Amino acid sequence: MGIVLGIESSCDETAAALVTTGREIVAQRIASQDEEHAPYGGVVPEIAARAHAEKLAPMIEAVLADGSVELRDLDAIAATAGPGLIGGVMVGLVSAKALAMASEVPLIAVNHLEGHALSPRLADPELEFPYALLLVSGGHCQILRVEGVGKYTRLSTTIDDALGEAFDKTAKILGLGFPGGPAVEKLALEGNAKAVPLPRPLLGSDEPHFSFAGLKSAVLRAKERQSQSVRPEPVEGQGESPGKRASTSSARTVSGYSDADIAASFQQAALDCVLDRLRVSLDTMEPVPALVVAGGVAANKAIRAALEGFASERGLRFVAPPMALCTDNAAMIAWAGCERLGMNEFRADPLDIAARPRWPLDPDAEPVRGAGYKA
Repeated sequence: MGIVLGIESSCDETAAALVTTGREIVAQRIASQDEEHAPYGGVVPEIAARAHAEKLAPMIEAVLADGSVELRDLDAIAATAGPGLIGGVMVGLVSAKALAMASEVPLIAVNHLEGHALSPRLADPELEFPYALLLVSGGHCQILRVEGVGKYTRLSTTIDDALGEAFDKTAKILGLGFPGGPAVEKLALEGNAKAVPLPRPLLGSDEPHFSFAGLKSAVLRAKERQSQSVRPEPVEGQGESPGKRASTSSARTVSGYSDADIAASFQQAALDCVLDRLRVSLDTMEPVPALVVAGGVAANKAIRAALEGFASERGLRFVAPPMALCTDNAAMIAWAGCERLGMNEFRADPLDIAARPRWPLDPDAEPVRGAGYKA
């Protein structure tokens, strides 16, 4: 049984993990950067890269100690090589190269998106290829047919913003802090999902792609209209003659939609879009036995529940990784390395392989209008 060290540093999570080809997570550690980025309401690339540089080496040392593993015992070192914030990606990949060179252990450069795409197979040994994948995160929103390791057919992507980004921007508009996705989900539980009339971009369209920019803008407008100044109803004045109404020059503020209503309505609108886009994509896809969701947004319980119901309606098995494997983590990177090790024609990556800010899973997919080319 092989064992792989995984390193993840594509955004704002510094992570290392040891995973075996037998699907055992031997050890893993994750260091969040939430406190570093919270004052800015989002991830600052330079701050993220510096944090990775400070935290990664001692984290790798700690993970190896946790697993009682020496570098020479490893079968491979897998590291995210893209896509992501290039500074952070370089920190992780360069660290992996140095360790691989010093220990003469094979290097595996992993596509971060492939880590997400294969992560459900780490937790579920019964999940076999092919399957339909909804990949939803802060930077990506895609529907793919997963045919095997390194074999992906993209059916849908976003023409502007990713779903995770829309959640984060909604949180920022509502003043919920960073990270935004979990905060919006929590607040939505207190609101009325039908209270705020928000758009469903591309709903009913024959094209399978996503669009969330208009929905984000509508949330901002709803927040701006939330409070309005109105003239108060006149009240009987004290000390005045009977029947005379008192007046005032000040206005009172009345609330329109509550923040909870906006959050709930946004989440429902986003979910309606996702289910509609899935219908269109699956209708054009060759039949598959399972619908799989992965990525940070897959941790949203409302979305998971709706997807499970959707899969049941279509006679598909629904698979979602454990919550800990949804957000960025090194176990999924190590597992992607394990999957590569298991291929008949495994080849280690050269030590001069470059970090990549963009790295599509399906490089042959046709470009789409808008910014979808990023995916």
